[in-house]
Order: sequence, then structure tokens, then C-alpha cells
Amino acid sequence: MSAQRERPEKAAGAGGADELLEKLGVRVDPELLVLALTHRSFAHEAGGIPTNERLEFLGDSVLGFVVTDALYRDHADLPEGELAKMRAATVSQRSLAAIARELELGRFILLGKGELRTRGFDKDSILSDTVEAIIGAVYLSGGVDEARTFVHRLVDATLEVAADLGAGLDWKTSLQELAGELGLGAPEYRWEAEGPAHARVFTSHVALDGEVLGTGSGTAKKHAEQEAAERAYAVLKARVDAAAAATGPAGLAPADQG
Repeated sequence: MSAQRERPEKAAGAGGADELLEKLGVRVDPELLVLALTHRSFAHEAGGIPTNERLEFLGDSVLGFVVTDALYRDHADLPEGELAKMRAATVSQRSLAAIARELELGRFILLGKGELRTRGFDKDSILSDTVEAIIGAVYLSGGVDEARTFVHRLVDATLEVAADLGAGLDWKTSLQELAGELGLGAPEYRWEAEGPAHARVFTSHVALDGEVLGTGSGTAKKHAEQEAAERAYAVLKARVDAAAAATGPAGLAPADQG
């Protein structure tokens, strides 16, 4: 058996489950834990056993509620739009995947052979979905208070960073706002996908007034669009800053000042 195959299967044994629970710092019903780690690729190869997708659906809602509640209580001075950006940054695929990597969660996910060959245990989409499934399992095992404590343990550091991210909270929204301020209209996104269904890579291009300003790629379309928007925002902001430097603070060219 290869090393890649061994890593996810650790979850099936008691030792692997105990190690993961120690990393998570929470108790979960053993059957729910295994279910939370069961990716659809593994379930299909095992004859159609249940997957973690229902738990992921539940965990996504629990995560969103806990994060929204925390933001509302901790940032009474911020408007709805800023709170929404902070929430989006905290529960994003990229943020959850980063949390999963800190926990070495990929070692425990049950994956089919195709996903193992393409390093599914390190894909943002699979890692983030598994985090949400585990949150769902914690909620069913210990109730809302246990789930709230667990979610805070996972995301509080991200919440603290989110308060200082500014435009980086949600690059698509920030790009749209900056384009609107400059009278450029709404950004237009185009994307294409390559590779088989289990290893698809998306590439996104974002254009303003017909000019492509940013390109991004990722294992999910929304991830690729965020990366494209980040690059387009940087280009547009550099142009704005250059124009401001050329005209000076009073709207005069530097040679006309003084």
C-alpha cells in the first residue's frame, strides 16, 4: 500500500480517530466522525455508502450562524456591508482549507483512488468541505454550545485578521466598488475549466470596459474569480495612485505647484 493511500485511511482506525480528536480538541460520535471524513469518491468505490455531504450542508449553516453572531456582537460600529465582507473572508474556502492544513486534516480524509492520485487530500475544496462536515458532526454530537465553542476555536484567529484586511476581505466586492467609484461599470467574469471532474482546474478572467485586468485559477470557480479580482484590483488601484501622484493633492500637476 502506498504512503498516499495510507494517510487518509488512518481515520478508519481507533488510533487515527483518537489522534484527530486530540487535534480538534472536541469529542464527536465515532460514527459521525467517520461519516464527516467520507468523501464521495471513497463512498462511490465502497458501493455507494453515505458521504459527508449532508453533514457539510449542516456544518456550513452552523459555521455561518456562529460567525455572524460573533461579528454582530463584537463590531457594533460596523455597517452590514463590512460585516458581510468579514464573514465571507472567515468562512471562505481558502480560509477553511488553511485551518484544515494546520490540523493536518488531509491525512484523515477517506478518498477514492482517483482523488488520491491527484492529491485530493490537499485540495482546498475537499479540505474546506470536510471542515464544515466536522462542524456538523460536532453539532449533532454535542449541541449548539459545543459547536459554538468548536467553531470559535477554529476561526477566532481568522476573525481577528479579518478586521484589518480591508479590500482583501472580499476582492470581488472591493473591485466592484472601486470600479463603480471610477465610473467603469460592473466587472465581467469569464471562466473555463480543464481536467477531469475529480481534478478540474478553473481559470477566470475579469474585464472592465472590455479590458482584461486580472486572471486567476483554482480548484473552484469562486476561488479563481477571487484571485482574478485581487489582481485586477491591484492594477486598478495602481492606476488610481499613479494618477493622484501625477496631479498632486490640489488637482494640479507637480510642475504647477509651488
